[in-house]
Order: sequence, then structure tokens, then C-alpha cells
Amino acid sequence: MALPYLEAVLGFMILMYILETYLDIRQHAALKLPSLPKPLEGVVGQEKFERSRAYSLDKSHFHFVHEAVSILMDTAILYFGILPWFWKKTGDLVAYMGLNAENEIIHTLSFLAGVMVWSQITDLPFSLYSTFVIEARHGFNKQTIWLFFRDMFKGICLSILLGPPIVAAIIVIVQKGGPYLAIYLWAFMFVLSIVMMTLYPILIAPLFNKFTPLPEGELRKKIEKLAASLKFPLKKLFVVDGSTRSSHSNAYMYGFFNNKRIVLYDTLIQQCKNEEEVVAVIAHELGHWKLNHTMYSFIAVQILTLLQFGGYTLVRNSKDLFQSFGFDTQPVLIGLIIFQHTVIPLQHLVSFGLNLVSRAFEFQADAFAKKLGYATALRAGLVKLQEENLSAMNTDPWYSAYHYSHPPLVERLAALEEPDRKKED
Repeated sequence: MALPYLEAVLGFMILMYILETYLDIRQHAALKLPSLPKPLEGVVGQEKFERSRAYSLDKSHFHFVHEAVSILMDTAILYFGILPWFWKKTGDLVAYMGLNAENEIIHTLSFLAGVMVWSQITDLPFSLYSTFVIEARHGFNKQTIWLFFRDMFKGICLSILLGPPIVAAIIVIVQKGGPYLAIYLWAFMFVLSIVMMTLYPILIAPLFNKFTPLPEGELRKKIEKLAASLKFPLKKLFVVDGSTRSSHSNAYMYGFFNNKRIVLYDTLIQQCKNEEEVVAVIAHELGHWKLNHTMYSFIAVQILTLLQFGGYTLVRNSKDLFQSFGFDTQPVLIGLIIFQHTVIPLQHLVSFGLNLVSRAFEFQADAFAKKLGYATALRAGLVKLQEENLSAMNTDPWYSAYHYSHPPLVERLAALEEPDRKKED
């Protein structure tokens, strides 16, 4: 007797939707609170609080609708056997075009092309509403409809260019991997991730944004001095024109070994009028590097990837599993999709665990910046970024514990102030 894999997956999907909707309701109630949390009174302006409250509530309403539509579509696709039906239809299309439908690579690419078209069509209304209604209503959207569709077209072109060789390689590895399949898949994905991390900032990111060297001046001198004091191998310091699409701000670093780069969003420089605040934010980011957080995260991802591929090798030959989802054959890509659905419970647990670790890393990076003497500037910078990005001021503790990879502002400010209080005592 075949096990009810499909029913189990659908049941867990619905249970997770109910759980996450309950957390969303708790967060929505927190967002509706009419006053600032006490630690932020006198720190965050009332006008900024009202704007952030309105923005957060708009996004929350949108989230409820988006998630409801998503669970309905995902459930329908699995329950009514649309996945195997679409696999068969794309095979028929391949044969109709005079190609070899028995060639799994060709069939898979045809299937993925159809999936890409479907996802673009179903996601487009939500993307347009989010960008040109919600983000525009609250003053964040800076892109035109032309730029929006141009970016979308570039993304599709990149998928068409990069997708086929990667998919073909995975299929060949699975077909010929034998008992060491998990290791071969992991090795391929490891090399691919290194290549993409190398090529993305050089070839792909410039297709969407303009990167220019940070002009000479006090800000550049301070950042270079800070990097030198920590022996951070800074090779280039860029400003990216994030303001062409949004007024949200950020900063990040990338690069391997002794070839590191730091990128500042132009909006970050504009919003943090005090240069010390920008430097404090960079000190926080350098704290992640100095404390090896990036390396630990990378290692954790590699271990999880290897374990995931190990699990996949255990179930890929299960005819019952494929048949439960309506498939008579066992295509490589479909096996990966089915496996992803069957390990949903573990994925949620892993995601929760990674968020716990990420929040701990954020506290450590804040403490690192504080030790360098940037406590006051970092506090001011965090408040400024929270205000300018209209981030939620009130957060439900259960919701933030489950979803947030960064601690809420109240917790970060309290952690920065705590050592000072101990010294005063």
C-alpha cells in the first residue's frame, strides 16, 4: 500500500499556513498600537512613527492577501495533479516541435520555460502593486514602469542564459552519480556558488545598478582608516545608485581573501548626514568579517546543502513517492521538487535555527562596533535607518522570533546600552 505522501505534504502546508497566519495576525495587532514602545519614546520622532505605522500596516494587509492566494494556488497545483499534467504537456510540446521528448534535459528545459512564464504572469500583479502602489504611496519607489519591465526582461534573459547549462549539469550528475551522488551534487553547487559570487558583482550587478568609486573626502578617509586599523584588505570602495529604484538604504561587502570591496547605497549617505553614523554602520559590517560570521554562515549553508542532497539520494528512487504526486516516471527535476515539499517541516526548523544564529551575530557585530568607540554613532545610525526606511517600531515577540534575521531596534539599542549601565552601577 502506497503511503499518502501527497496528503501529508498538503496537510503540513496548510498547518504551516495557519501557524504563520496566526503569527501575522499577532504582528498586525502590534503594528496597530498607537504609540511607540517606551524605549523609543523621545528617540524616534512621532511623525516618523506615524508614517512607519501606516507603511507597515499597508504591507501587512498586502501580505495577508498575497499569502492567501499563494497557498490556494500551491494547494490546487498539487491536489489537482497540475504538476504531472504540465510535465506531460511540455513533453508533448517538445515532440510537436520535432525534438526528442525522451531526452530528459530537453524535456526539463521545456517544463522550466513554462514554469517561468507561469510565475511571471502570477507574480506580476503583486510586484506591480507592491512597487507602484505601496512603495510609491509611502515615498520609496523611484523607478519608472519602463525601468521595472527592463529589469524584469534582464532577469529573464539571465535565466535563459544561465539556467540551461546548470540544469543540464545537475541532470547528468544525478543520472551518473551512483553511490556518491550527494557528494557530486554538493561539489557542483559549491563550485557554482563560488563562481556566481565572483561573477555577480563584476558582471551581473552592473546590469541593474551603476557602481562608482566613493569620492575623495572625509567619509572615504574614515572608512579606509577603519579598514586599515582592522587589517581588512579593502581594495575598492563603491557607491551604488540604489536611489534610482528605491529610497531604502543599505551597505554590504563582498570579495574573497585579499580582494575585498565595500558598497554603500547612495541613499545611506544621503540619510545619515553625520559621517560618523555611516562609518559606524560600516564598523558593524566589518565586525561580521572580523568575527568570521560570513565564514561560519557559508560553512553552515554547505553542510545543510550536503545533508539535503543526502536526503534526496534516499528518496529519488522511491516509485511510491513519485506516484503519490501523480508521476509514472521519475524525472530528476521533479524528484528535487517533490523532495523539497517532503522536507518542508525540517526546512522551517532549519530556517528558525538560522535566524536565531543570525540575530546572535547581529548583537555581536553591534558589540564589536561599540568596542571600537562607535556606540553613540551606531545608535544614532540605527535609529536613522529605522526612521528613514519606515521599519516597524512595534513588533510582536513571537513573530520576530520566528521571522526576523535581525533583532528589532528596541533590542539592539538595549544591548548597546546595557554594558554602560553595568559600569554606572
